[in-house]
Amino acid sequence: MPYAVKEIYYTLQGEGAQTGRAAVFCRFAGCNLWSGREEDRVGAACDFCDTQFVGTDGPGGGKFTTADELAEAIALAWLAEQKDGGTPYVVFTGGEPLLQLDEDLIKAVHARAFEAAIETNGTQPVPPGVDWVCVSPKANSDCVVCRGDELKLVYPQPDLAPETFADWEFRHFFLQPMDGPDRHANTERALAYCMAHPKWRLSLQTHKLLGIP
Repeated sequence: MPYAVKEIYYTLQGEGAQTGRAAVFCRFAGCNLWSGREEDRVGAACDFCDTQFVGTDGPGGGKFTTADELAEAIALAWLAEQKDGGTPYVVFTGGEPLLQLDEDLIKAVHARAFEAAIETNGTQPVPPGVDWVCVSPKANSDCVVCRGDELKLVYPQPDLAPETFADWEFRHFFLQPMDGPDRHANTERALAYCMAHPKWRLSLQTHKLLGIP
């Protein structure tokens, strides 16, 4: 199938359990919870997104006809930057990556020795072969992915309390303070919740603190 990709770039993972790990980010265009247009933000199921995922005009972005073509672009992004050592690591994100990510692409990056991770809102089923599943649930949406490696809840969200996920099957549970004008207050609230509920860990957007993509 063809793939529409906003951007492909090499950086360090800035959030969650894999913070600090070198990775290629492959950001797919499109999302099912917000169009990406500012005029549609009010009333969208996810109205706090801080990511630009519209179009295919970002660095390394474009339309890729086959899984091998896209996997090769991902591999070249890794090889262009790293010097030696480490397992190649790709993070499929968006928008919503599971609108496009399929088993063919996972097999194609595995053939190039990559570990494959996803960052998803959890509303779409995960295809076989993904090595690391990070779910970030959003209020006013139906999350169908209730198990994985990492649950990362942007906090606070109206009508979506951490207690909702008490029985979900994840290895790691993170609260990530919602960015924006109330970031300081949200960080204090997330910090207090994690202190009182040690099952949860605090996730900060370290890439923003460092000024990297």
